[in-house]
Amino acid sequence: MKKPVILEKAPKPFTLIIAVIGVALGLTLNIMRLNLLAVVNVAFMCIVSALIFIGVIFLKKLYSWFLIGYSASAIGIFVYYLLWGADAGFGAFSSGKAGWTSADHLLFTGGGNFFTRLAGGILLLLPIIIVLTLLIIFVKKSFKTETLKRILSSVLSIFLAGTTVFYVLTMNLRSKPNVTSLQKGHDDYLDKVGNVKQGSPNVLFILMDDMGYGDTSLNGAIYDTPNMDRIGEEGINFDNFYSSYSVCSPARFGLMTGRYPFRGYADNVIYPTVDTLSPFAQTRIFNSIEMGNNCDGMLGDEITIAEIFDNAGYNTGAFGKWHLGDYGEYLPTNQGFDYFYGSHHVNDMKPFYHVSEENGEYEIVHGTNELKDQKDATKWIHEEITSWITDSVKNSDEPFFAYYATPWPHAPVFVGDEFKGETGMGTYADCITEFDYYLGELFNTLETLGVMDDTIIIFTSDNGPALEGSVGELRGGKYLAYDGGQKVPCMIRWGNNNGLWKAGTTRTQSATLVDVMPTLVELCNITDKDGNKNYLPFDREIDGVSMVPLLKNDTVIHTPEHPILHMKRESLKAIQYTVPTSDVLSRDEYKDYKYPVLTENKYITFKYFQRIQNDNSAFFDKYRKNWLHILSDDAGENLNRSSVYPTVSEEMSAKMDEIMKNFKDNRRGINEEYYN
Repeated sequence: MKKPVILEKAPKPFTLIIAVIGVALGLTLNIMRLNLLAVVNVAFMCIVSALIFIGVIFLKKLYSWFLIGYSASAIGIFVYYLLWGADAGFGAFSSGKAGWTSADHLLFTGGGNFFTRLAGGILLLLPIIIVLTLLIIFVKKSFKTETLKRILSSVLSIFLAGTTVFYVLTMNLRSKPNVTSLQKGHDDYLDKVGNVKQGSPNVLFILMDDMGYGDTSLNGAIYDTPNMDRIGEEGINFDNFYSSYSVCSPARFGLMTGRYPFRGYADNVIYPTVDTLSPFAQTRIFNSIEMGNNCDGMLGDEITIAEIFDNAGYNTGAFGKWHLGDYGEYLPTNQGFDYFYGSHHVNDMKPFYHVSEENGEYEIVHGTNELKDQKDATKWIHEEITSWITDSVKNSDEPFFAYYATPWPHAPVFVGDEFKGETGMGTYADCITEFDYYLGELFNTLETLGVMDDTIIIFTSDNGPALEGSVGELRGGKYLAYDGGQKVPCMIRWGNNNGLWKAGTTRTQSATLVDVMPTLVELCNITDKDGNKNYLPFDREIDGVSMVPLLKNDTVIHTPEHPILHMKRESLKAIQYTVPTSDVLSRDEYKDYKYPVLTENKYITFKYFQRIQNDNSAFFDKYRKNWLHILSDDAGENLNRSSVYPTVSEEMSAKMDEIMKNFKDNRRGINEEYYN
């Protein structure tokens, strides 16, 4: 006679351990408030469901202590998202469809409250609750034949494992950030921003995506970019401009906030959190692991350049690639922009589609198949920004701030049909040529509207090239802390610049993307309500410095007190700064040096790596340690000068340690006096 399936209530050492682990995991999740621990809990549930299945099938026992551990972990997840969930708690059901509007789907796009999170949590757990309840009932219930009981119990134990896996695929993975809040200072600062005066300049900020230093013809490209070049030829061209990071999202964070991305847990690429039920909710957990502390994008308490200009009375619009979050507080129109057209995501990830967004609500405008065919992206974005600028100039007395972040030439590269084969150099060059053409059309619009010379036009890139593109003589490329990854083209044009610079000027001293926010605050005369100029946030560290002295006289702005940082994955890879050559020669150990770099340059720019991986893939396991470069005569970072300038290396190494200690001691760069 076959053994009946029974409910085993007596604790066994192993079953008791499983129960204790389940309770501990559920409690730990709610105490530590880390989204990653929710994944650990659900993985534990999968393991225990397998143990329950084995017990029922092979041992003919349903162990009650397994059920306790399983339930404790599930309840821990439920309570966590009920209290700390960032939306309604309906999980990975937010797959975008053609015609989707977030206003009609608030439960999936960062909306919701305690009660909708309660409903969502119950809905997601309902299959597990039903199967678990039936399993217990059927094991406890007496049947006429034990065979029927065994079959039903076995089937339900299989269903429990299946519903647990289904929960993995559908569970909510959006949590409220578990970080020190800067909301008080955010609101206080923006409330005190004064209205700009009549005649303040417009701003058009153009950000390329993965475009190398040598990818404009002004910097040596073998194809023509006349409209990009026009910005530098009629304004300023920078020899040494750096992004704030060597990958997309962190660089954009630096631009928007004037702060290095470490401040906002934004040290890596931000992944989509929507359209991820298939396959396996693949990206919904990446951000909270890569960025940490449940962050899914640029935090809403960061003060963005768009918020500053919006509160100062500018019309603000963003066009193209956002890549700083895709729901709730992370959306561009919740970060200071009145209007956004483009994609929340990067064009090599799923999903990729264009949206039209206002007031934190968006609509998918061209369907959801754009990942496969992006050839019309440049034209669509151009049409939107042209229409918006035209409407802003004609129908408003307020100046405009337009952020034009093209997705190109980021791979996979596409080009419109009219420009295929335009250069004879492949799709990459054709794509840049197409963008350059539409940029010329946009300039024609500005001239027709009579605002070309009243508009500050800034052109640059978020980082160096990845698969194609030119870094010129530089070393490395995207993802690397060498100059090829972070040194990018930059040009500024402002016809009516009040004599700050002459057309066709070149600037040799270094600047970086985090400098843009304080620079534009000064150039556009942003004040507080009492008229105090250069009004910057006062509750937090601003890492950037104004470039105005550099724009005027090529003045050094990145000194040992304000070095340019090269960071990667929450670690500082290198710092660089410029010092007068006389300061180097004044040291006893270097006073007799007659090297050309010291005799032929008024200033000298040092860059120092404590430890950096070799960029030669054949020697990927090799690291450069204590590596000092002089960029003034070695832009390619070819020679290590540490043995020649040992005390400089020692000082820069100590400076790196000091910077990282300050970062870690005050992660968000809080002004302690303000918050205390």
